[in-house]
Amino acid sequence: MSTEHDHAEAALREALLDAALMHVPFDGWTEATFKGAVHDTGTEEVLARAVFPRGAVDLALAYHKRGDARMLERLHSEDLTGMRFRDKVAAAIRFRLEAVDDKEAVRRGTTLFTLPHYAADGVKAIWGTADAIWDALGDSSDDLNWYTKRATLAGVYSAAVLFWLGDDSLEHQATWDFVDRRIGNVMQFEKLKADARKNPLLKPFLSGPEWLAAQVKKPSRRDDLPGRQKPPQ
Repeated sequence: MSTEHDHAEAALREALLDAALMHVPFDGWTEATFKGAVHDTGTEEVLARAVFPRGAVDLALAYHKRGDARMLERLHSEDLTGMRFRDKVAAAIRFRLEAVDDKEAVRRGTTLFTLPHYAADGVKAIWGTADAIWDALGDSSDDLNWYTKRATLAGVYSAAVLFWLGDDSLEHQATWDFVDRRIGNVMQFEKLKADARKNPLLKPFLSGPEWLAAQVKKPSRRDDLPGRQKPPQ
């Protein structure tokens, strides 16, 4: 019974989201779009509110999650064997952007999540994308690196989205070049950190921060950010 209910709820969510996308280019992710989707699907508003309590905001987040799911499907189906890790990350970002079937929906969503009262939702959505990419690529870190990897990738992905929105180059080649440059910048920074750790003159200054960083563990649950501190031995 529960499974049938879950399937029905998922179908309703998808139907409302598909209907909403017809209104977004004209009305954005707004109450007008939500009510338009309710009307177009013939759904009672009380049922629509049950799956999207905040209306259009939750619809926009559902659209973002749909893109994440499509990216993961492609990541799991593509053969990335033999690729450098940085190229796998670049491919994941490209797959995520190519999962978008309506650039205007993303543009309107970007506008929505710059509003102060929805900014936290936007940050959480981008973090979720970065987390999904790292998990799919087999990240096994369980310390501070778990956070820094996702924070860095979230920054690269956010910049890529903004660049992509204004990119009119053939097949968005300018965006893929931009992503490669940003990942190159990150790799240079990581090399700088590694060189600093090897430097005997700097090692004494790094011992304290590195010990503190080692006490931080990744969250035990995805809703347990910013994680937990390693218990005393």
